[in-house]
Amino acid sequence: MNMAKDTTNEVLAAWETSSQYWNKHQALIEKMYATLSRALIEDARIDPGQAVLDVGGGSGEPSLTIAQIVGESGSVTYTDPAAGMVKSARAEAVRRGLGNIRFDQCPAQQLPFSDNLFDAAVCRLSVMFFPDVLAGLREILRVVKPGGYVSFVVWAAREVNPFFSVVTEVLDRFVQADAEDEDAPGAFRFARPGKLTKALKKAGAVEVTERELAFMIEAPINVERFWELRTEMSDTFRSKLKKLVPDQVAAIKYTVQKAVAGYFKTGGMSFPARVLVVTGRKPGSAG
Repeated sequence: MNMAKDTTNEVLAAWETSSQYWNKHQALIEKMYATLSRALIEDARIDPGQAVLDVGGGSGEPSLTIAQIVGESGSVTYTDPAAGMVKSARAEAVRRGLGNIRFDQCPAQQLPFSDNLFDAAVCRLSVMFFPDVLAGLREILRVVKPGGYVSFVVWAAREVNPFFSVVTEVLDRFVQADAEDEDAPGAFRFARPGKLTKALKKAGAVEVTERELAFMIEAPINVERFWELRTEMSDTFRSKLKKLVPDQVAAIKYTVQKAVAGYFKTGGMSFPARVLVVTGRKPGSAG
């Protein structure tokens, strides 16, 4: 039995299921994580006219934002292994009239591009889910031009991200938590400082830097909509709730909404959050 392949298939199946919900909440998610897209654009030194690769682009970001930065003289190549995500992102690009984005359904470790093709590559909240991280990082570096930058955003520790931790803590009171393997695909796989930096250096990047970025996850929604958003975006949360009877789900919902009430005092949602931005450069100089 191939455990690695089984894990890959499980992760992909989860994202295929999630894609309908990420599509549903696309505008909200874009607003919530806009700061992260700007961080990647800044750290990867993305400018007008460049050809940029977005790996694991989900429901469309940061490709949609980068497409406007690089302009008509530049291009964005979006990739994601989940067909549902690709379909959603392509539809949003069409809706916005963005003609400079190309869409490819493929995993990070099998990029269908020639060597030294892109000026820069970015990866927003997706490297944590690569089935083979080192293979994925090496592929990304392979297709970037010598001297080009690659930049990644990953979640910092769960404890400093109450958008996730508050819900997890409540759920763990009702459903026994599974033992976590910090090297398995998951949101907090690279939360430990230096972990992704080490992997990126091992993959062959130079001048690797890491910075912690504090921001606010904000959106004009109430507690009820927050519950809907969190239960639909998280495959883990959905799976656990399916195992419970309606009274248990109602109790969890009430407890979660009470626990997060302090983050909705402004009339909308406002959670403090922290990520790590890890950036490196492909050896060589730009031609």
